[in-house]
Amino acid sequence: MTDLKVFIVDDDDFYLHMLDQYLRNLGLENISMFSNGSDCLDHIQEKPDVIFLDYNMEDLSGYEVLQKVKRYDSNIFIVMVSAQEDIKPAIDTLKHGAFDYIQKGDNELEKLKDVLTRIVEVQDMMERNKPSLLKRIFKYI
Repeated sequence: MTDLKVFIVDDDDFYLHMLDQYLRNLGLENISMFSNGSDCLDHIQEKPDVIFLDYNMEDLSGYEVLQKVKRYDSNIFIVMVSAQEDIKPAIDTLKHGAFDYIQKGDNELEKLKDVLTRIVEVQDMMERNKPSLLKRIFKYI
């Protein structure tokens, strides 16, 4: 898990730094923080593995950023993190490619740890199931 490249996007500076510290305590080191969606999108070419994305932000909503990231690279894992209590944003973001939706509050840090574990498992499974270059070449011969 320590080699994951992670973006954290949240307009709440306190939360941004708290989440950064929590992820570093889990052993992650390659973390970039952004206080708005536009800055995140400006750095998307750095190809993060995971983006923890706040739903409610001023310049672009998390939902808008999710859609743009998924158009750029559908393999980036996006975890929406929000204080929203309404279920509709969770459903909408999951339908449009978010890997998970975590509500800020109770057990939030434990849920973040669990989602990272699941992401690593999915990455491992995808890597194992990826056909080798030779198999792909010989498939067409």
